[in-house]
Amino acid sequence: MSAKKMSSSRKHHLKGVMLAIAKGYLEQEARQREEERVGYMAQCCPPLVLPNTMQALQELCREIHQKIDAVDEERYDLEVKVNKEIEDLKIKVQDVTGKFKKPTLKKVRMSADAMLKALLGSKHTVNMELRANLKQVKKEVKDEDKELRDVVDWRKNIEDKSGMDGRKKMFEGDA
Repeated sequence: MSAKKMSSSRKHHLKGVMLAIAKGYLEQEARQREEERVGYMAQCCPPLVLPNTMQALQELCREIHQKIDAVDEERYDLEVKVNKEIEDLKIKVQDVTGKFKKPTLKKVRMSADAMLKALLGSKHTVNMELRANLKQVKKEVKDEDKELRDVVDWRKNIEDKSGMDGRKKMFEGDA
């Protein structure tokens, strides 16, 4: 322990001196800010002189509205610029740290129709009932198909085809 300990009364005295100096600095900064504000207001907003005639008063209102519009445009431009810089700095900080926050996703109960409508917008109406989009086709029943579908006693078929008469019928049926 080469460094000597400071007594508590000395610590309190130094702390009080530092606080008094800091208080003086804060008061000086407050006075300086007030002077800057007064100077800016004098420069940008001259003292208001109310005219006596209605026409002059209307002209004054028009001038004030034009100044308000200009200030609003400037404020909006600065706000957009600051927000963009903030976003860029956030991205840089994330790149430096290398950690990316995963947003917590909420479960949403949504039908397929509602999901497609949300994705494609309200202009596009999509119907997920695929059967409704299909064309209706009428099935034509052919005679040959009808014969094949009709169940015939197979024994009778064999008896008809057996012998010379049956073979003769088969050849005649082909011709």
